[in-house]
Amino acid sequence: MKLFIDDANIEAIRELIEYYPIDGVTTNPSILAKAGKDPRETLKEIREVIGDDMIIFAQAVDLSFEGMIRDAHMIVNLLGANTVVKIPSTPIGFKAMMALQKEGIPTCGTVVYTPMQALLAAKAGASYVAPYVNRIDNMGYDGVGIVKQIQDILLNNNMACEVLAASFKNSQQVLELAAYGIENVTCGPDVFRGFVKNAAIDGAVQDFVDDFEKLTGKTSMSSL
Repeated sequence: MKLFIDDANIEAIRELIEYYPIDGVTTNPSILAKAGKDPRETLKEIREVIGDDMIIFAQAVDLSFEGMIRDAHMIVNLLGANTVVKIPSTPIGFKAMMALQKEGIPTCGTVVYTPMQALLAAKAGASYVAPYVNRIDNMGYDGVGIVKQIQDILLNNNMACEVLAASFKNSQQVLELAAYGIENVTCGPDVFRGFVKNAAIDGAVQDFVDDFEKLTGKTSMSSL
């Protein structure tokens, strides 16, 4: 499973890529708005921080077909290789995905709430589909279950498209999808930190240090 940071806070991204095995960053217009400055500058900063080898996702904002294509070109020109353009999974979005596939520009069908949206985005040429786990839950449906169903549809139909599950409220949702074989997830910084935020873990680590210090008077092996 690849792990992506769903955020545009530069300091949070720096911290997470230093301590966690991160594969890239995903953004959307709302996330970029939180940064409070020109979204192009924010995206360029993210690219500088994560380097050219990691994947960055940025979304086309214009809702017209022609506008989506223009936005996609601007995003790729701005961020270079290993850039995926997020396109809403709507009829106009499917048209844009088909056109961009012919140009060799990878896309992600985003705002996915149903398996049918994911199927159509995949058939339209999207490289990824992004179902919103927690938002689906909030609608009264089973977000994790919907993601699993989407994965089954893509695999059973031999579609060249991967799931990028998004919108998580806790690490248990991520763990359940990892066990099922979902290829990619994107999480906010707080969810990432919750992966190993556990008093039992911290206590056990400190116990080892305390016991070693009682024995040797030192707190590290290299100090002996």
